[in-house]
Amino acid sequence: MSVHRKIEKFLRATDMPPTKFGRLAVSDPRFVFDLRMGREPGAKITARVEAFLAAQKLAQQQQPQHPGSGR
Repeated sequence: MSVHRKIEKFLRATDMPPTKFGRLAVSDPRFVFDLRMGREPGAKITARVEAFLAAQKLAQQQQPQHPGSGR
């Protein structure tokens, strides 16, 4: 799966705004918009995005599940 597709899937699942994702993942609030316009990230940026997504997934898995929260 391409990094762009992984980002779009993450954004839908978390309701995170694209600008916030870009700022947190690669310090570039326009990153997702640029990807949508055809930007091809290099190896270093792709690695930073993959690391950010992995950290977010791990953090989500470690959150305690509350009864009745719908999760």
